[in-house]
Amino acid sequence: MVAKVEIAPQGPQFSELVQGYWRTAEWGMSPQERLTFLKQHIELGITTVDHADIYGDYSCERLFGEALALEPSVRDQIEIVTKCDIKLCSAAFPERKINHYDTSKAHILASVDNSLSRLNVDHIDVLLIHRPDVLMDADEVAEAFAELKQQGKVSHFGVSNFTPAQFDLLQSRWDAPLVTNQVEINPLNFEVCHDGTLDQLQMKRIKPMAWSCLGGGAIFSGQTEQQIRVRDELEAIREETGAASIDQVIFAWVRRLPSRPLPIIGSGKIERVQAAVDALDIELTREQWFRVWAASKGHGVP
Repeated sequence: MVAKVEIAPQGPQFSELVQGYWRTAEWGMSPQERLTFLKQHIELGITTVDHADIYGDYSCERLFGEALALEPSVRDQIEIVTKCDIKLCSAAFPERKINHYDTSKAHILASVDNSLSRLNVDHIDVLLIHRPDVLMDADEVAEAFAELKQQGKVSHFGVSNFTPAQFDLLQSRWDAPLVTNQVEINPLNFEVCHDGTLDQLQMKRIKPMAWSCLGGGAIFSGQTEQQIRVRDELEAIREETGAASIDQVIFAWVRRLPSRPLPIIGSGKIERVQAAVDALDIELTREQWFRVWAASKGHGVP
């Protein structure tokens, strides 16, 4: 059973694993099948779900909301995370000429209203600014946060893909703690381990949310030298630990970081979700962790 953890001081409690819904449109499920899947991972203890307004070309929140509408009481059993600020060129927005970011107060407020409508809920547990915006006015973002909090539409706020300086800038204007930074962490790309991002979060006792833990599948089938080295090392460690698959080793590798990231699971197959839950019992040694580090870098530590 997946435990609940405090994601940040004065922050909400999340499940140790998070179910991602960014591929919902690809799952080919009926609303009832989506509801069944949701209830199945809740039974495993995975109660936190991750969304963004843009996922599935603006369709995934709606698909989730359709399922939730079949049994509205399930809302009380979950924590909903969603994101805003990316504006995609889309058939739904024919006037847009280029993908861009928008952290204006007006866009944040409108995005939240749209997400609430699509998700079929009256509040969001955590709203994240999806990508750093060089035109971000931190005071304006804080004003939007304050209004959403006062209206009861959003309980907590955080960011995604922010550098430590960008995180600190927004935090300097917002009078409540930002509760997470959702960042990419996998054996092929773990720069956040070295650029100060995870150091800052550990210092603030904030748990990151980790996206693309499996490297978008490249770890399993990629043919670059790095991908092959990493795959071979993960397979060796799988044999040593008795793990059922290398994806379980990867989840254990991500969770071994002292900032205690919460891995986001991208699969819509409950068997894969169960396998991720089983990975919670795998504890890597320091040497095993650094073997993956060395396989990825192509050299040992300095």
